[in-house]
Amino acid sequence: MKLTLKEKVSYGIGAVGKDMVYSIVSGYLMYYYDTVLGISATFIGVLFMIARSLDALNDPFMGIIVEKTNTRFGKFRPWLVIGTVLSAISLYFMFSVPRGMTGVPLLVYASAAYILWGTTYTLMDIPYWSMIPAISQSGKDRENISVIARSCAGIGFAIPSALTMTLVPILGRGDKRSGFQVFAAIIAVFFILSTIVNVINVKEKSKVKLETPTIRQMFRQLFQNDQAVIVVITIVMFNASLYLTSTLAVYFFEFDIGNAELVGLFSTIGGATQILSMTLLPVLRKKYKRMTIFVSAIVMTMIGYAFLFTLGTLNISNILLLGIAAVIIYFGFGLATVLTTVFLADTVDYGQWKHGQRSESVVFSMQTFVVQLASAISVLIAGVGLDLVGLDSEAAVQTNTALVGLRILMIIIPMIGLAISVLFFRRKYRLSDERMEQILSEISEREQAAIKIKENSEQVS
Repeated sequence: MKLTLKEKVSYGIGAVGKDMVYSIVSGYLMYYYDTVLGISATFIGVLFMIARSLDALNDPFMGIIVEKTNTRFGKFRPWLVIGTVLSAISLYFMFSVPRGMTGVPLLVYASAAYILWGTTYTLMDIPYWSMIPAISQSGKDRENISVIARSCAGIGFAIPSALTMTLVPILGRGDKRSGFQVFAAIIAVFFILSTIVNVINVKEKSKVKLETPTIRQMFRQLFQNDQAVIVVITIVMFNASLYLTSTLAVYFFEFDIGNAELVGLFSTIGGATQILSMTLLPVLRKKYKRMTIFVSAIVMTMIGYAFLFTLGTLNISNILLLGIAAVIIYFGFGLATVLTTVFLADTVDYGQWKHGQRSESVVFSMQTFVVQLASAISVLIAGVGLDLVGLDSEAAVQTNTALVGLRILMIIIPMIGLAISVLFFRRKYRLSDERMEQILSEISEREQAAIKIKENSEQVS
């Protein structure tokens, strides 16, 4: 049974709320800790790396817990509610550091709040993405819901990216500390409301009952799914590159371009372009294969990066040219992002075909695992890199060495990462459009045979 319009919209709304949360954390928490609270960038980078690495290690276990969950509300929705409420509360307190707190107590509070947020966010993020194979049919239905989810996630991510540096001074009446606190509270409330809409209206579809594997069997299947491993390795390299850019964007626009508020305009243009590119995927799929689109998207993003590097090097802050760079970067980014989700969803079918187990939550916990791992890598590079290049957040004017170093961190290193990711994926991934059709046909035949055997058994008894 295909998803109704109401289900598609509700699922998309859930993505808006959760990615608004991820956007403000990934894009501005380092800036908040560094420039507002005065914490060392190196300490922040190491903290984020350790916390996200721990989250990444916990993700497969969360996937197994979800897979083992069996309630009258399904296995996904209970965790969506629990994780969302706890994560929303953690988000608020993470941006509400008491003013009198300094020194070691400040470092302890910041560390504990961030680790708690990461853990609780995992509780809902894995169930959310794991629902895709459980609520959709493979093929166009799955591609469409993946496009909707990723497009709505893009909207959610773009809102804080575009508005944070504009709204924070307004909400805080000139005080960034208070502004971040109020803005985080607003996002936390919307986060909860969007998940409620999703949980009420989207239910997993019934499937042929498969034997529930043990934890040991799940881990074996996880790493025996060679195509899933290839996809997640690609996601690590792809996302680490892009997260490094998003983490340093506010620094780039404030210190290199010379206007921090331009990051909002850049993100708005980029976010709108990203959403547009995602919605165009079904149109492009009528003519091109997924691998062709994916490779072209990565190349396009790299071209946009090269253009942005040129603008920074020549000290060009022209809004039109910056907007063009954003369009090129995010158009490719949007297509590649939604395609990685589709690729990973296909590995669920591949796993069922190969091992007889779907294990949606376990496979999709790998996506969250690698996103966390990619974030850990990017924030460590960003935090340590900012101190190494000598960027002083309190200085009115930065040295030329610091600015060149910032451009290398934000643009050149991500370009290298993107090049490696596309070359690796192009060479290793084997689930072509034609191959997936064969796999799905065989799965359907097996399921029909299983149903007939069950019906015959019931008639005999």
